[in-house]
Amino acid sequence: MDLQLDQLRALDAATAEGTFEAAARRLRVTPSAVSQRIKALEMAVGRILLQRTKPVRATESGLAVLRLARQIELLTGDTARELGSGTARSGERIRIPLAVNADSLESWVMPALADAPAGVCFEIHREDEEHTIGLLRDGTVMAAITAAAEPVQGCTVRKLGAMRYRAMATPEFARAWFAEGATARAFAAAPVVVFDRKDDLQDRLMRRRARRPLDPPRHYIPSSSGFAEAVRLGLGWGMLPDLQAESDLRSGHLVVLDPSPHIDVPLYWQQWRLDSPVLSAIADTIAAAAAASLR
Repeated sequence: MDLQLDQLRALDAATAEGTFEAAARRLRVTPSAVSQRIKALEMAVGRILLQRTKPVRATESGLAVLRLARQIELLTGDTARELGSGTARSGERIRIPLAVNADSLESWVMPALADAPAGVCFEIHREDEEHTIGLLRDGTVMAAITAAAEPVQGCTVRKLGAMRYRAMATPEFARAWFAEGATARAFAAAPVVVFDRKDDLQDRLMRRRARRPLDPPRHYIPSSSGFAEAVRLGLGWGMLPDLQAESDLRSGHLVVLDPSPHIDVPLYWQQWRLDSPVLSAIADTIAAAAAASLR
């Protein structure tokens, strides 16, 4: 196959931006030029690579070519840095898409990204650590913080540590709903705060305590900071990471409902198996931050 760099860049830009018009602005060409380049790429591989929806979506064949496009773009950026071509202008910066779970993003990952090499633009996909692996597998991201220890094909894996979660609530909430302790009966009745419908932490703890599924009243709050604030305001109890709740526990604004059945969520760094100095440097900063923050 004769794949042209400008065609691969058009595919990458279209899938990242969602429309040919937005891709054209990013590439500083016309939407017609983006369309023509993608059509030429599809002719070269003999497959339809994009669904022309809004936003546009890569087909299964498109995902395979998209992974190649992003690998080439990363290695091209590495080479430009090595040759001293510079990455001062935003259009020349290396774009690194990453998948990170919300609690890590809001507690320890951002300082690590601030220490990343200059000339990098991050595109963060926030997803539960149990599901970030899917974004890595389909080529949406180059690296991910995930709960999966088994490496995705074509990726390397590094253990980061674990985030410890414990059931917490305000003292007033605990007195009102858990006066007799963290019993199955109390968990069945007390309102609980849940991140979203993928969030299984609270249910895992309740199953441990009750030996069966429970269905208490639920608040769904899909924001790490909003989730913690809901618990602080007494809307319900929730599983909070020690990293996020440390000051509230010290001040007495929050209490641990049941110290014994904590849940440790192991975290791993998975990235494409590429000889990329930039990606390696990012991995090292993430690993260093994790060593200082996680168990």
